[in-house]
Amino acid sequence: MPHERDFLELLAREATLVEFERPLVDARSAGLSGAALVEVEQAKLLALRVRALLERRRRREEELSALYDTAGDLAGLRDVDAVLRAIVHRARTLLNVDVSYMTLNDSERGDTYMRVTDGSVAASFQRLRLEPGAGLGGLVALTGAPYATANYPTDSRFKHKADIDHGVTEEGLVAILGVPMRLGSSVIGVLFAADRAERPFARDEVDLLQSLAAHAAVALDTARLLSETQAALAELSAANAVIRAHSESVERAAAAHDRMTAVVLRGGQVDEVAADLVDVLHGTLLVIDAQGRTLATASTPGYAADLPRPAATLVEEAVAASRGRGGTVRRDELAIAAVVAGADDLGALVLHPAHPLTDADERILERGAQVTALLLLFRRTVAEAEAQVRGDLLDDLISRPVRDPQAVRTRAGRLGLDIDAPYVVVTAGDHNGEGLGQRAISWARTFAAARQGLAVAREGRIVLLLPGEDAAAAARLVSRDLGRTLSRSVTAGGAGPARRPDAVASTSLESGQCLSALVALGRGGSGGGTTELGYVGLLLGERRDVAAFVHGVVGPVIDYDTRRGTALVRTLEAYFEAGGGLTKAAEALHVHVNTVTQRLERIARLLGDDWHQPGRVLDLQLALRLHNLRG
Repeated sequence: MPHERDFLELLAREATLVEFERPLVDARSAGLSGAALVEVEQAKLLALRVRALLERRRRREEELSALYDTAGDLAGLRDVDAVLRAIVHRARTLLNVDVSYMTLNDSERGDTYMRVTDGSVAASFQRLRLEPGAGLGGLVALTGAPYATANYPTDSRFKHKADIDHGVTEEGLVAILGVPMRLGSSVIGVLFAADRAERPFARDEVDLLQSLAAHAAVALDTARLLSETQAALAELSAANAVIRAHSESVERAAAAHDRMTAVVLRGGQVDEVAADLVDVLHGTLLVIDAQGRTLATASTPGYAADLPRPAATLVEEAVAASRGRGGTVRRDELAIAAVVAGADDLGALVLHPAHPLTDADERILERGAQVTALLLLFRRTVAEAEAQVRGDLLDDLISRPVRDPQAVRTRAGRLGLDIDAPYVVVTAGDHNGEGLGQRAISWARTFAAARQGLAVAREGRIVLLLPGEDAAAAARLVSRDLGRTLSRSVTAGGAGPARRPDAVASTSLESGQCLSALVALGRGGSGGGTTELGYVGLLLGERRDVAAFVHGVVGPVIDYDTRRGTALVRTLEAYFEAGGGLTKAAEALHVHVNTVTQRLERIARLLGDDWHQPGRVLDLQLALRLHNLRG
């Protein structure tokens, strides 16, 4: 029949519903009526049933294809977020809704939160959190059963909350379907499909959304299992790395122990221990003594770390902490190990590591500190024995007449001294008459040995024989450094230089007298020499070196007159004889007052602007008198 062929053609080209009315309209227009028209109507109904069946099969094919694609996503799961976004998007597409979204349970906060959305435009909706039982989604999460509503805002079955209703209103949602995402008997989240217009949800739509929800639950569980597996593998890998690192650390510690033991056995030095330590630990190492002075430094080749000298307070605090815990302490980027022997603080090892230190590395640094302490004790023992020998030589030079100068020279030569070179003698003591003690003796021996000199303790004072010619400068240095070491004021008197072995005794006596003079003059706690004490130094000196005194006080003026043929010395004498009067001095010299003024200005340039101060005037007058007496 023609009409049946028309309906078949409509089915073949998947025509719309309204097009299936056209054959019936054409039949009426053709004048058909009665049984013929009923037959066309029945053919239309049959064609519509066939169309609905084909539509359901097509839709089912799309659903199965989507589920198949989802299963493929799960099989190749790499990014769980991407899989969840794909599932939510497929739910929106297959159910032909405006928005689809997924919420997950938050076990810590006890509510659910929005995980993925598709088609959503409202930020407030995307940030929603649902309390258990609140809203449609909260009820699904609480009961584990699917719920649907054709008009959520007016549906009284659900517990409406202001924030939820606000988010739903912002998004413009009306019809909502929610199904649970289950893992076993537990609900872990909810999958939703929603429309911005009122509509019912068919049973097959609920089933399809539940299938997608099941896939989403599997994806989350697979991701959890994969994460746990990766964590377990990471833990196994970390444990293996720890075991391997521990084994390597043990081997390194054993090698470091053997190397440092070899240094001790062959009588090595601290710098060798430092080199061995940085070769094992890698970085830059500073070895300091108890006073913060550098004993040795070493650095791994190619490692250019700048290791600043740590402050004395930092070292003192770190050494105390290291002693207290019996090991290494950390201060910023530094690792510090105390070098101690019993109750003695000998110093510290300060390491700037190139890499983070392990516990085994710290033990190696501590073993290095022990070996360093042993070497320093050896060095101290040798130094004390040598200091005793050096002190005996100086004591003999001071207390006994030198009967055999060559024998003295031989003894001094064994100690590396040239006893015929210029030496100054410095005597240091407490201006209150108290003895300086053993700590001062140890300091003096070290101070003198470092300068190729000698030191000895005599009657509570320290006597030092030091190379050089400036006794005053040496005395000030001793007063300052020894005072810092003892944390109290020390007075030091200097004399010399002495240039022969038999001159040491008299020079030592002068330095002691200079010390007594400084205390008597109220200069206790300072240092000075006999030459800078002026006429007092001249009176104290055993040798009464008049020429040296004159030259030291007025020598520049005498030398100027000698070179230029001037009369500055005579002008200075006339000035003093006139009591400082320029006119009287000019009359005595038979010159103009301006000439006297110009000559005095020249004298000021030669002697200094303070030449006319009372303290210097007395020395100048005495020097001029001695100069005239010597002719």
